[in-house]
Amino acid sequence: MHPCVVGSLLLSRFIIINFKKKFMDADNLKGFWGDHRCYYRKTVLLVGALLSFFLLAKTLVTLKEYATVGRDYPAQNVITLSGKGEVVAVPDLAEITFEVREEAKEVPDAQKKVTDKMNAVIAELKAAGIAERDIKTASYNIYPKYEYRREICPAGGDCYYPLPGRQVIVGYEAAHGLQVKVRKVADAGSILAKLGSLKVSNLSGINFSIDNEEELKAEARRKAIADARKKAENLAKDLNVRLVRIVDFSESGSYPPIYYARSEAALNKAGALGAPIPPPEVPTGENKIISNVSITYEIR
Repeated sequence: MHPCVVGSLLLSRFIIINFKKKFMDADNLKGFWGDHRCYYRKTVLLVGALLSFFLLAKTLVTLKEYATVGRDYPAQNVITLSGKGEVVAVPDLAEITFEVREEAKEVPDAQKKVTDKMNAVIAELKAAGIAERDIKTASYNIYPKYEYRREICPAGGDCYYPLPGRQVIVGYEAAHGLQVKVRKVADAGSILAKLGSLKVSNLSGINFSIDNEEELKAEARRKAIADARKKAENLAKDLNVRLVRIVDFSESGSYPPIYYARSEAALNKAGALGAPIPPPEVPTGENKIISNVSITYEIR
């Protein structure tokens, strides 16, 4: 049995015993109760029983209230507000992706040609100030090169056209993809020009981002939550209610990267003509990090 219930019963018993002792002993019966001893005894017992019942009921109600503390129960009255937070920052990181491709009759020859060329490219990148930790292999593939060859009709023989043919492997192409991080974004244009002069393939452009983007996302989220909270407080004031607790939360964000690319053909054409490739202008722009939240409050 719960301690509160036991306490209520003991308190009721204490009241009844003391009441009987004070008013129903032999000395007090004559002066106080007179000749109606039986009637008053029943009255005392009835009052004590009602008092015990009242204390027990009150205890059960209190226990029921305590039982809901800390438990998840559905809110009856709620309001839902949205909030928006924005943080604008200048990108401080540029990522460039490119490939080196070479062909040869045999796989080892194709691999060696790719390795030699890629090593030369990596050496140029390091000489330009790119740290080794910012140079990462993104892909490495070897593809067979096929050629469709038809059979030759022998002289004086009977041939039916079109002549049959088949796919024949004539060589292999090796491709090594690299991802480079340029932490000094002002050098991004010169890095692009250098890669073009080295005749790399599939130069896919630049992706500008922010190195500590998670901190900026958290800042945008805090602004969005504060915006939703302010709206909820104003609405609660207008409705003459109070905010009790948050019963639901959701977030969606928009973190669009900014891209810039100069065509691979233009870079390779300038290098093929022997002209020095001018560093392209690479505007970084600004990245806007947006957080949208929806918060549901219980109201009373």
